[in-house]
Amino acid sequence: MQKIKTLLIEALAKIDGTDAKLLELTAATQLAFGDFQTNVAMQHAKKLKKNPRELAQEIIQAIPENDILQSVEVAGAGFINLRVRPEVLGAEVVQLGQDTNLGIPQSGKGQRVVIDYSSPNVAKTMHIAHLRSTIIGDAIKRLHLASGYEVIADNHIGDWGTQFGKLLVAYKTFPKPEDISEDSIEYLEKLYQNFNNRAESEPELQEQARAELVSLQKKEEPNYSLWKQFIQTSLKEFDEVYQRLGIQFDTVHGESFYNDQLQSLVDELKHKELIRESEGAQVAFFENDQYPPCVIQKGDGAFLYATTDLATVRYRIQTYQPKRIIYVTDSRQKLHFEQFFSIAHRAGWHCDMQHVMFGLMKFAEGVVMSTRKGAVIPLRDLLDEAEKRAFQVLEFVDYPDDEKKEIARVVGLGAVKYQDLSQNPASDIVFQWDKALNLQGNSAPYLHYAYARVRGIYAKHQEKFPEDSLENASIVPQLEIERDLCLYLLQFGSVVHRATQTCKPNLLADWLFGAASRFAAFYNQAPILKEESSAIRHSRLRLAMVFSQCMKQGLYILGMDTLERM
Repeated sequence: MQKIKTLLIEALAKIDGTDAKLLELTAATQLAFGDFQTNVAMQHAKKLKKNPRELAQEIIQAIPENDILQSVEVAGAGFINLRVRPEVLGAEVVQLGQDTNLGIPQSGKGQRVVIDYSSPNVAKTMHIAHLRSTIIGDAIKRLHLASGYEVIADNHIGDWGTQFGKLLVAYKTFPKPEDISEDSIEYLEKLYQNFNNRAESEPELQEQARAELVSLQKKEEPNYSLWKQFIQTSLKEFDEVYQRLGIQFDTVHGESFYNDQLQSLVDELKHKELIRESEGAQVAFFENDQYPPCVIQKGDGAFLYATTDLATVRYRIQTYQPKRIIYVTDSRQKLHFEQFFSIAHRAGWHCDMQHVMFGLMKFAEGVVMSTRKGAVIPLRDLLDEAEKRAFQVLEFVDYPDDEKKEIARVVGLGAVKYQDLSQNPASDIVFQWDKALNLQGNSAPYLHYAYARVRGIYAKHQEKFPEDSLENASIVPQLEIERDLCLYLLQFGSVVHRATQTCKPNLLADWLFGAASRFAAFYNQAPILKEESSAIRHSRLRLAMVFSQCMKQGLYILGMDTLERM
C-alpha cells in the first residue's frame, strides 16, 4: 500500500491545488473493484471546481510509469480502483513469509511497557472470574512483544488485608476441614468460608480477626510465618494453573511488597499538596469535583487500595522507566483507576497509564460466583472440562492415545481462550460450550483445523514429490480467490499493530477467522496436490505455507498452540 501511495502522491504533485495529506488508500470492498480504492478525486473536486470523474482520470494519467500496477480505472462517482500485477502481489507475499516478523511493524523497539494482569487473591482458588484478566492480559503482553516492545509482566497478587485476620482465627481455632490436604488452597478457602458462615451468628469473631490482623501487621509470630505459608501454598497452585494456560510473569509483587513504601507515599503527596486532612483522614480532592474524593489514609492510620496502587505506580516508574503501564481489570474498577491515574499525573509521575476494562463472563447455564459463600467454578475445573469435551470428539479417531490427549489439550484450552479473545474485551460475554468447540464456526477448533490442514497438505506433497523444493518457488496468483488470499495475508502486520495499540486482541482474532475462511475457499477452488503444472502447484503450496506461518504466529499471540494434524 505504501508503494502505491507513493505513486499517487507523485501524481497529485503534478496537479495544481491538490493536497496529498488528504490521500486515503483502502483495500477494495469487493474483488470486482480491484485490489485498492481511493476517493481522493472526490475529495478535491469541489475545491478545484472539477467533475470528480474527470479529475480522477487526470490523476490516473499523471501516475508515473511503474511495474506495480496492472490497471487503474475510474468507477462510480469518481472512485479510483487499482489492481496490482499478479507477479508483484505474489512477490510481496513471498517477502512476507521470509520476514522474521511477518510484516509486523516493530513500533515498540526501544520502549518498555509494564502490564498488570491476573492478580488473584491469596488463599482463594483461582476461578472463572480470574480468566478474563489472565488471558486478555497475556494476549496484550504477546501483542506488545510481537511489536518489538520490552515487556514487564507483573502479577499484582492480593496478599494483604482484612481477610488474613479472619483466616488466622479460623486456622488457629476452628476444627480442621476433613478430607482436604492442609497444604492446599482448598483447605485455606474452606477455613475462610467457615469463618464467614460462623461470624453471622458469632459477631465476636470479627473482633478476634482484627486483633490477629494487628499482630500480623506488626510481623509478630506465629502470624507472620503463617501468612508467608499461606502465600507459598497459594502461589504453588496458581503456578499450576498458569502452566496449563501457558502463561508466565516477569515479576510477582503482591500488595505487601509495597507496605514499607506507603507512609513515604503519603508524605510525598502531602508535600505536593495533593491530599489534605478531612475528618481525620488524608484525602485527595479533584478539580471541579470531576471524581468523588479519594481517601489515601484513614483516620486510624490505615492505608487503602488507592494508597497501594499509587505506591505501585511510583515504584514501577522509578524502577522500570516504562513508556506505558497497562492495567487489565474488570470495568467495575473504572472510577478507582481514573482517580489514582489523575493523582499520579498531578504528582509528576510521567507515564502513559491505561486501564483496559473487560466485562463479566457468564455461563449459558447461569452461575453465581462468590468466594465468601463457596459457590464458584474453579478455573482448573473449567480447563478439565474443556479437555474432556474435546477428547470426547476424538473418541473414535484412530490416533494413538497420547496424541489424542495432546489434541484435546490444545483444542480444549484454545476453545476456552478464543471464545473470550474473539470478543471485544469491554463486552460482557456468555460462555457456551457448543459454540466454543464448534468445528464450523468462528471458533478455536476451526482455526486449529485450518492450520493442521496446510501441514497435512505439505506432508503429502513431500511424500508425493520428494524431489521438489519450495525454496525458490514464486507465488503468481491466477484465480481471484488466490488474489484475495494474498491481499488478506498482507494485512497481517497492520492488524497486529492496531490490536497492540488499542489493546484489543479481538482484532487479531477477527483477522484469523477471516484468513481461515479465505483459505477454505482457496483450498476448494485451487487444487494443490492434483495440479499438473508444477509451477502452479508450487505457487499455491507456497501461498498456503505463508498462510500457515501467519496463522501459527497469530494463534501464538493469542496464547494458543498449534497441531500438525487434527
